[in-house]
Amino acid sequence: MRVNKLRNKLIIKLLGAIAISFFVSYCVMVLNALLFRYLYDSGYFDMESVLHFNFMNLFTFTTGILSFIAAFLLLVRKKVAYLKLISDSVNHIANGSLGLTIKAEGKDELTQLAENINFMSKELENKFEHERRLEAAKNELITNVSHDLRTPLTSMIGYLDLLKKGQYEGKKQFDEYVETTYSKSLRLKTLIDELFEYTRLSDLDVKLNLVEVDVTALLEQIVGEYIPIFEREHLSVKKNITDEHVPVLLDIEKFVRVYENLFMNAIKYSIKPSDIRISLEAKGSKAVFKVSNRVDQPPVEDVNKLFGRFFTGDKARSENRGTGLGLAISKRIVELHKGSIGVEYKEGWMTFYVEHTIH
Repeated sequence: MRVNKLRNKLIIKLLGAIAISFFVSYCVMVLNALLFRYLYDSGYFDMESVLHFNFMNLFTFTTGILSFIAAFLLLVRKKVAYLKLISDSVNHIANGSLGLTIKAEGKDELTQLAENINFMSKELENKFEHERRLEAAKNELITNVSHDLRTPLTSMIGYLDLLKKGQYEGKKQFDEYVETTYSKSLRLKTLIDELFEYTRLSDLDVKLNLVEVDVTALLEQIVGEYIPIFEREHLSVKKNITDEHVPVLLDIEKFVRVYENLFMNAIKYSIKPSDIRISLEAKGSKAVFKVSNRVDQPPVEDVNKLFGRFFTGDKARSENRGTGLGLAISKRIVELHKGSIGVEYKEGWMTFYVEHTIH
């Protein structure tokens, strides 16, 4: 409906310009007629003079057309100039000036065209910028993965070579080589799985299977499953999960991954034995989940760097520090859910928090 109104308004303006131009040309032709009448009365020429008569008609017709054109151009000169501005801007955008915008003037169809071009320009700029970031991220992934894949793969090849040549002493050493090779292969599989997961989540077209979930019940279930793992690592769980029904729209499969990554991160970096604090509370329209663990010192001065790709602490990608993609994956999943995730360090406690919007 708005498009039709704008189009009608532009048509009305053009018709108005034509009408005014026609009126001006009509007035000019009337003035010409009065002038020729005066000249005739003055005896300058008579009606029997064919040359003078034809000249009078030609002059009247010509001045009428020229006055019509002049009046019309005068009335539409701003629209013509604005149309040229739009044309020039589109040409600049086509030549690479992405993000260029056109000043919106008036409220007609040309204004809407300018606004649509502005939207297109911004969208193209954002998409190209995203493509550049993806390309940079891809190069970074290739650089880091080449190291992370090579380490366990080289180790596996070495042990398999020893087994192939029979360079082992007895069944006990044979079993040790096989077990080491198997553990290296599992690490390799974990890295490849997380790499594919992060790459898939980085896509602009990621689709979420959102359903309404009671986060209270979901967390109670996951914490219950992890308690034996915490206890095996000599970690005591201190829960403070609200009893309220806290409905949140989640892709359950993906968001369970966030909680599990945060729990595994707490297990890796906790002082042992010590406590792990897990809480969930509703604050207005937000549901805030926190998991805290005691550490000797933060892995890095700026703890938010923990969410960077392949960040694994001071000892770069050692065997007991994982792939460095877990927290980056968690952050991406939370962002896809329009939530927020962060980390704080205070007095020996490392606290990760996730904020949901209550549905």
